Amino acid sequence: MSEKIDGSTAHDPALEIPEVYTEPGRKYADDTRAFQGIPGIERAPNGRLWATWYGGGEKEGPENYVLLNTSGDDGATWSAPKLVIDVPGDVRAFDPCLWHDPLGRLWLFWAQGHSHWDGRAGVWAVVTEASGEETPAWSEPRRLCDGIMMNKPIVASNGNWLLPVSIWDRPANSENEVYRFDMGDLAGSNVICSEDQGATFSLLGQVHVPESACDEHMLIERRDGSLWMLVRTRYGIGESTSTDGGVTWSEGGPSAVQHIPAARFFIRRLRSGRLLLVKHNPPNGKSRSHLTAFLSDDDGLSWHGGLILDERDTISYPDGVETADGTLYIIYDYSRHDEKQILMAVFNEEDVVSGAWASPAARQRVLINQATGRRAC
Repeated sequence: MSEKIDGSTAHDPALEIPEVYTEPGRKYADDTRAFQGIPGIERAPNGRLWATWYGGGEKEGPENYVLLNTSGDDGATWSAPKLVIDVPGDVRAFDPCLWHDPLGRLWLFWAQGHSHWDGRAGVWAVVTEASGEETPAWSEPRRLCDGIMMNKPIVASNGNWLLPVSIWDRPANSENEVYRFDMGDLAGSNVICSEDQGATFSLLGQVHVPESACDEHMLIERRDGSLWMLVRTRYGIGESTSTDGGVTWSEGGPSAVQHIPAARFFIRRLRSGRLLLVKHNPPNGKSRSHLTAFLSDDDGLSWHGGLILDERDTISYPDGVETADGTLYIIYDYSRHDEKQILMAVFNEEDVVSGAWASPAARQRVLINQATGRRAC
């Protein structure tokens, strides 16, 4: 096998362009999946909702594939899969992400790698210019960089697109030793940048936060122009800041933002200027329960409100999108191996401030999808 510039090997199945199934068929029906979760959400300008997650097999592993479903009635009903990314062999597709870019194009990102973790993975994407249509045309899949990105990019004030891409700092565990990669200093919470509206991507900067746990980092541009990175860690949330657009970063360390150990959270700048934070807030400080939305008026120095989206255990992995009128849509998963539900909460900032589901648009536990497949005995 010949070496490539990026350190990967030629004729590697994980580097091959996967087929995009736009008519997935019976193979990907709900009753075939014994495991699913890790969702993302976006909304087209005409109101069409898009939801993505991954499933397949009985756990995280080579049988995983990415699904994309849609709703044309504001989430009252949802389609069967409109698109599936399923790579043959022991290469899995996982950790998808949806994002509308400033040009109005909808991107579906996902990670692709051998077995559970091959040490390298890779961020792939397809794009459509017609996200308001039920069955839009998609571009050919393109590999953007090494790593994994499950959280949305941001557009900085200088116009750069900043992608929070992780290369897990842990040994590869691929079943085939040939496909175990050591990325060395490239492992960490990376920032990938596009200065040309998605035509090309390159590494901009990197943070090493001690005790990181899959990174799953998110980026915020503060009002003073600095960048704030929040990272999932084994103790809760770590952080770092950059004052030069993401090229260099402060030493990573614990954040004042409290969270349970090793769990995904969601943070985003709202149209009002406030920050929205969705995180677990359980009484015991440990369980993946009591998924709650908070707001900050001072760029994350303090938080207020507290709308409980779902108090049950095994709730996890929030992602969200805001509409032009300030309505907030948060997607999350529930009981990945048993109930296997993908759910949505709809609310606005006033609901968060009051801690009550009071606005006309407010809805709890909207069912997007429930898989009914069973694990082998």
